[in-house]
Amino acid sequence: DGPGTASDGMRTSDNFDMFNGAPDRYNWELVGKKEMYIPYNSYKLVDRSLDYDEIIKAGHINQNLTRYELHRVWHVRATLKDGERHIYAQRDFYIDEDTWQAAVIDHYDGRGELWRVAEAHSMQFYDQIVPWYAIETLYDLLSGRYLVLGLTNEESNPYEFGVDRRSRDYTPAALRRAGTR
Repeated sequence: DGPGTASDGMRTSDNFDMFNGAPDRYNWELVGKKEMYIPYNSYKLVDRSLDYDEIIKAGHINQNLTRYELHRVWHVRATLKDGERHIYAQRDFYIDEDTWQAAVIDHYDGRGELWRVAEAHSMQFYDQIVPWYAIETLYDLLSGRYLVLGLTNEESNPYEFGVDRRSRDYTPAALRRAGTR
């Protein structure tokens, strides 16, 4: 639960890509399936003609660029195990039934109060046949601040699909070769 890189304490390391943490810290419960409005088909958020300051606004991202759709989601609750430590005592995941991606995650503090809400504004790369996140947002309800991850509007070539890799590309020697001084 260490602070995430370059986030000014707004996220933990395992908040990256919605949840990228050790599952063994939590007890997992399948609460059930339901319908709810989730961020979906968020193509406006990757419009190359937009600058970041047109997306990032005071208090929240520009809601004129977002899209929410009623979808079936699976509600999964993660509760911190006894003896484990994490700043989030509970996380409620809402997993989109069509893509199996986390769409929304509610984060609760040790007092059981809702603290942070993460939204994954999804889209589909139809030419690559892969669901993706246009951006992720993490809203801190106590401080009134938020964090946006994954903006690509001002990037020249943000993604490269179909990269050919071999097992030797994942060795310590390969890491040394890739490093720069």
